[in-house]
Amino acid sequence: MKQYQHNRYALSIITATALLTLSACSDTAPNTADSAKQIIEAKQGVAKQDAVKENGPSKESANKFSPELPHKAVVYQVFTRLYGNTNTSNKPWGTIDENGIGKFSDFTDTALQDIKSLGTTHIWYTGVPHHGVINDYSAIGISNDDPDVVKGRAGSPYAVKDYYNVNPDLADNPANRLAEFESLIARTHQQGMKVIIDIVPNHVARNYQSLSSPAGVEDFGAKDDKTQTYSKNNNFYYVIGENFQVPEASNGYQPLGGDTNPLSDGLFTESPAKWTGNGSRLAKPDANDWYETVKINYGVKPDGSHDFPALPSGFDTKSAAEHYQFWQSQPNEKIPDSWRKFENITQYWLAKGVDGFRYDMAEMVPVEFWSYLNSHIKHTKPDAFLLAEVYNPSLYRAYIQQGKMDYLYDKVDLYDTLKNIIQNKASTAQIATDQAKVADIEAHMLHFLENHDEQRINTADFAGSPEAALPAMVISTTLSRSPTLVYFGQDVGEQGAENAGFGQPTRTSIFDYIGVPAHQRWMNNGKFDGGQSTDQEKALRQYYQRLLNLSHSAPALQGEYQELDTTQRQLNVVGYDDKVFAFSRYNQQQQLIIASNFSQHEAKQFNLVLPQTLIKTWQVSENRSLTDLLTSPQTPYSLAIQADGSAIVDISLQPLQSVILDLK
Repeated sequence: MKQYQHNRYALSIITATALLTLSACSDTAPNTADSAKQIIEAKQGVAKQDAVKENGPSKESANKFSPELPHKAVVYQVFTRLYGNTNTSNKPWGTIDENGIGKFSDFTDTALQDIKSLGTTHIWYTGVPHHGVINDYSAIGISNDDPDVVKGRAGSPYAVKDYYNVNPDLADNPANRLAEFESLIARTHQQGMKVIIDIVPNHVARNYQSLSSPAGVEDFGAKDDKTQTYSKNNNFYYVIGENFQVPEASNGYQPLGGDTNPLSDGLFTESPAKWTGNGSRLAKPDANDWYETVKINYGVKPDGSHDFPALPSGFDTKSAAEHYQFWQSQPNEKIPDSWRKFENITQYWLAKGVDGFRYDMAEMVPVEFWSYLNSHIKHTKPDAFLLAEVYNPSLYRAYIQQGKMDYLYDKVDLYDTLKNIIQNKASTAQIATDQAKVADIEAHMLHFLENHDEQRINTADFAGSPEAALPAMVISTTLSRSPTLVYFGQDVGEQGAENAGFGQPTRTSIFDYIGVPAHQRWMNNGKFDGGQSTDQEKALRQYYQRLLNLSHSAPALQGEYQELDTTQRQLNVVGYDDKVFAFSRYNQQQQLIIASNFSQHEAKQFNLVLPQTLIKTWQVSENRSLTDLLTSPQTPYSLAIQADGSAIVDISLQPLQSVILDLK
């Protein structure tokens, strides 16, 4: 999703309803902890509770439809244009010469090794496909883009202009830009990491014009019947009889911040007008619409009915290979042209060595298309990494089961809950409720605290400091088998405080040429040694390194989840409150107990009760020692078996401290 000014959740739900067919808070200090005997007595009459189940499918059904997913991945998202930029000018609306830019070549072996040191398995290079830009590349045959339909000085990465090439801004030699990106793919692979790029199926730039498409591949709209609002094989929808008009500016907005440009005249020629990317059917969209883009037609009629084959009943349990065979059996004329165009695009990039895709606003495109596209991708590359931006929880299972997505954003529940806990707006008890909702698909729900759309942690509007989110980061990283996503600069506490131009403070701008100060200090002019970083930034990065490397090396994090929060609350465990959360992750190789204290001011001490059922599953019959894997040197803890077969661990947590206790 882009950093646009609109209600994205309401929009996504409205659009999904029209387009998709689905099958089927206090900081009180603790008193002296109760004795083990008192806690055992408190358990009389308390029903056993192994997990919160009422809000989601039972664990017994977990992943019954899912393919075997790979090890727990760490995805490092870089905004490619910004990553290697060493210029610190940060002038609002600054040009590429004034504010500088990062290049593909800035991802040296040293840079890639530094990224890998965070435990990274996949790099998501954001903003790679050639999108609308303001710089003049007409000397190499690229048409100039009109500032009236480009957002920011540098352009939105989600208004793609040419899917068969890359952003010329990112190349040392723009004429050789594709070869430079291919070289980056090879360097990334040599360092043992995989490459993800964006695909934006819902919309393209108004001025889409591919200079690089393979022989026989036609541009979007090249053969559209523009006399029809809709036709199945049209790539766009049309406003018949009306020409496109640039929106009326709001809040004093001026393209390029008011700088002059030959094309900046409030006009853009498009006849007839096309529907706008967010679904607006107006020839003159609103300034808050995605007016720099046009919506792709996937065979969804204006009334919302579908003009393509439906998946047969029961295909939510079928494999990607079976989905592929289904689509292979369909006559060519039944498949909308836009489907084939995106199939060609993704196959092109797979052949270039790309290992997976992040799909922008996937829920605005019908789920049957995803079945078609993703099954073709998996047929070519079975281990392709497919991540989708979906914000409507009622659609999660359809996009995983029918659409064959590997991973979806866990934004609306877990991310929002963790942010609310940090801001004293929610109890930690909500974490267990959220996780129960996705018990059957937990391995598919990618976790994050930052990405290019969200506010930086180190802002007053989020956590106020990077350390205030560390308990949330521990939980987000260890709660399930899902991947963890980290946004560049997050690991050194980047603030995103710059007034960049179109992009506004609290988020690092994706529209402008800008520097990223905390990241630049760590980068230290290409040494990537933290030579200019503060002690606080260095300590934060060391914490992220330890946590993220642990996340895909600890065997238990590929195993089972047992929430312990409900038990503590039912037993009224002294010292365990709405700022504390505890759970277990385990398998036959390893048993972990994870506890976090979200309070920024109060230490917490409590006797954590491990239910008899868990102790029996672990086959523990005597007192054992535990080691905290997050501290160095490691701090010893002990597990004490009780008369009823349960166990107690005495936990002490400083403000914002977490422990990951390994049963020895």
